[in-house]
Amino acid sequence: MKKEQYLLFLVLSTFLLMGCSNRPPKEYIHDVLLPMTPVKDQGKTELCWAYAMLATIETEHILRGDSVNLSAQYLGRMLKRKNQRAMGQTALNLMTRYGIVGYDVLPDDATQELSTPKWVFMLGAKYTPLEFAHSVCAPGEYLSLTCWPDSPYYKKVEVSVPDNWEHNRLLNIPLDKLKTHVDRALKHRHPVCWESRGHAMAIVGLAHDSLKQRYYVMKNSWGTDQPHGGLVYMPADKMWRDVIALYMTKEAYSSE
Repeated sequence: MKKEQYLLFLVLSTFLLMGCSNRPPKEYIHDVLLPMTPVKDQGKTELCWAYAMLATIETEHILRGDSVNLSAQYLGRMLKRKNQRAMGQTALNLMTRYGIVGYDVLPDDATQELSTPKWVFMLGAKYTPLEFAHSVCAPGEYLSLTCWPDSPYYKKVEVSVPDNWEHNRLLNIPLDKLKTHVDRALKHRHPVCWESRGHAMAIVGLAHDSLKQRYYVMKNSWGTDQPHGGLVYMPADKMWRDVIALYMTKEAYSSE
């Protein structure tokens, strides 16, 4: 979703939440907060799915003692569609087909006049974008998950939303089990990519407020000129009510 549209949605949602309590939380206490690369800005694009998936991969690498900063604009170019809306799975698919490049060569404000890189240079080595992608995200490394109650659980199902024009099939998990996997992943220091019908963000933490209400800390892609420096504190009930897809590594999913 475009930033302006979703920002209006969040403002209205926040207003409704404030109206219910008249005492909105002023401070969040972090239970988990994972390290991140700098917050990026998708601008007027609809590439939130690419920004969220790449932010998840970046944080995963930081926690492995590695450091990568990846270009969502490259995936936007590889999409080759006028309508830029898609899913996190699309980002993984594009990386498998076309690879990825660093943010330094195709940043948020990259213009069409700036040519698409054919090589990636990293620590003295030279890679094709496809070789580089395989080094930062191996094919099959990430699981694509959903909770689609009308379909069989523990089977792959097609998520019937307009953004899934690729007809991707995601592993269907009961909601209570999915909640357990996500919370365990975060507590074991693994990020998770979250996707709703309108937006996508990387989950990088857990928090609570003075009223003991729970929140998921999400890294957004609207720049730092936002409350909390570009982070979003999503109430847990809203996060689970809105979710249509989640993406995490197999290691994160198996966390005990």
